[in-house]
Order: sequence, then C-alpha cells, then structure tokens
Amino acid sequence: MTLGLLGALVAALAYGAATVLQAIGVRRASALPAGTPLTGRVRAAWPYAVGLGLDAAGFLASVAALRTLPLFLVESAVASSVAVTAVLSVLVLGVRLGAAEVVALCGVGAGLTGLALAAVDGPAVGPGPGAAWWLAGAAALVAALLGVGVLDHDRRRGAVLLSVAAGLGFGGVGVAARLLEVPSPLWRLTTSGLAWALVVHAALATVAYAAALGRGRVTTVAALTFATETVVPAAVGLMVLGDRVAPGRTPLAAAAFVVTLAGCIALAGRAEPTDATPSDPTSDPASDPASAHGGVSDGAAAPSRSRSAPR
Repeated sequence: MTLGLLGALVAALAYGAATVLQAIGVRRASALPAGTPLTGRVRAAWPYAVGLGLDAAGFLASVAALRTLPLFLVESAVASSVAVTAVLSVLVLGVRLGAAEVVALCGVGAGLTGLALAAVDGPAVGPGPGAAWWLAGAAALVAALLGVGVLDHDRRRGAVLLSVAAGLGFGGVGVAARLLEVPSPLWRLTTSGLAWALVVHAALATVAYAAALGRGRVTTVAALTFATETVVPAAVGLMVLGDRVAPGRTPLAAAAFVVTLAGCIALAGRAEPTDATPSDPTSDPASDPASAHGGVSDGAAAPSRSRSAPR
C-alpha cells in the first residue's frame, strides 16, 4: 500500500500546485498591456505551462495509485488537492484563511488518515467483457446531461446539470483507470475499449466543467463536482469492483470519507472570486480574465480542472 499511498499523495500535491501556478500564469498574462506580442504573453504565462505539466504528472500518479488502492481512498486523496491549493495560496498568493478553513484543512488531513487506515489494498476485480460498454453507456449519460445543461435557459439549473455531468465524467475516468490493465507493448492501448472510455469521459468532463463555470458560481460548481466525482466512483468501487474496507473498520471508513469530502467542499470556497480587486474598485469579476479562466481574483485560487484525471 505504501507505493499506492505515495502515488495518491503525489497526485494531490501536483494538482494543488498546478492550480496555483496556472492562476499565477493567468494573472501575469492578463496584466500585460493591450497589444503585447504573443511571444511576450507566452513568456509571461510560463507558470501556466508548468501547471499543465504538473496536471499530467498528477494524472499518472493517480493512475499508479489506482493499481493497488480502492477508489474511495484515491478519489478522496485527489479531491484533497484543494487543501494543497489553500495552503499554497497562503504561502504564494498571500491569501488569508479563516478559522473555518483551518478546521476544514485539519478535517481533510484527519479524514485521509482514517481512510488510509481503513482501506485494504489490492487490484480491482478483473473487468468483464462488458465493462467498456457500461462505461460507454455512462459516457452517453454524461453527454446527455452536458447537452441539456448547455441548452437550458435557466442558468442556475444548467450550472447544476453541467456540474453533475463534470463530476460523473471525472468519476468515469477514475473507474476506467482502476479497471485498465496497461498492456505491453503500450501501443495496444489504442485497441482498448477501457482506454477509449477513459479519454471520452475526460473530454466530456472537461467541457462540462468549463461550461458550468461559465454559468454558475465557482464555489457551487466546484462543490457539486467534487461531491459527484468522489461519491459515485467510491460506491461503484465498493459494490462492483471489489474495493474493500478492513474488517471492523467500516465505521471509521464511513466517518473519514464524510469528513474528507466535507472538508474538500468547504475549501472549495477559496475559489469564490471577490467582487473587486484592490487596484480597481470598479472592476467586474465577470470580466476578469483570471476568473474566466478558472484562475484567481484578489488572491483566491480556483480549483484546476484542466486535467483529465480522477479527483
């Protein structure tokens, strides 16, 4: 379990750091004067590119963790990247955490410790021939929710549908990664239905999350997405994939899962942009490039969802 836990930890750290770096990159690019050449914008926004690289590293680390750890532990660990973002926002962006957020950070740490103590390591049950088809059907559901959410004239209701679609999509990525058996040679992944299901779920989830951010409050969108993508895969893992809890530790696992998820959702509040920046009291957050790109406004970092990995 040690290597699996290390992978989950690395994934959380990578995703959390990526969010802050991407926020800094967006800030720098948006602060440049109009007419700045593209090369100048690229040089100023280099932290964003580094953040994307960390997203990729986090994805690989989470896949490695899913080789041996149950979904309820890995998904919770990756969701805790918001705790990493919160801490780094204090150290790098000068954000101040309130007492409730400090409690949430402690809750996430305690919850993850409880989950690690309760989880039983081991591979998922061998995927049957219908696993890829079930995931394809789930992808069709995500696509339907995405379409309905985009077409819904009620922006709040549409944001809820899109957030749930994003959560289900990212959750589908986690389930597919848990089931996927990496072949040798690696090019055989191109013929794997599970690999294609993972890619489709990742693409749909990324589009749905971006659309949700365009319609709803960042805090609400992040909370709904976190909850969906953590709870649904955990249930699938326990009921279908053979994920197990150590004997006699089911109450510990349940309590730790709830505490971790509640802490992550509470910390998603760090993503809420403020109404104005100190430098320009009349600025509109809706037109703030940092907010529009899931970045930061007045020091608060938004959760990064540019990756195609489970959370």
